[in-house]
Amino acid sequence: MSSAYLVALGSNRRHHIYGLPREVVRAAMEELAALGTVTARSPVFTTPPLGPAERRFANAAIVLESEYDPPSLLAGLKRMEHSFGRRRGRRWGDRVLDLDIILWSGGKWRDRTLTIPHNAFRNRRFVLAPAVSIAPDWRDPVSGRTIAQLAATK
Repeated sequence: MSSAYLVALGSNRRHHIYGLPREVVRAAMEELAALGTVTARSPVFTTPPLGPAERRFANAAIVLESEYDPPSLLAGLKRMEHSFGRRRGRRWGDRVLDLDIILWSGGKWRDRTLTIPHNAFRNRRFVLAPAVSIAPDWRDPVSGRTIAQLAATK
């Protein structure tokens, strides 16, 4: 049975093939089709650096229909990050590609490696701005608020 996922994408480092972060995000949007069917793509937004990151980010979101359960999809996203050159490092550091599951049509999920909804998405304009452009009526199963309502407060 297929599930729908809201996945956030981010980049703030050049890639040796794809180039600037905006193009890295666009390439990743295409590559995500390997994990299911991409049914919606947001525009790519430019956002300021956070924490120790020194470069501006390119951020976007997609809606993905997939047969994968949440842990399997997370494993696929981590493999994709690695294939794009992502290396584990400091939190909020510069990165070629970051992929996060934000919401899932199944509601809540929690195990030792994954929490859905993403713990901090409600407070992250760089997640909410792209998400509201493609999934304004999706609901946060914790607060009950739609993405449009959450975005209006940020």
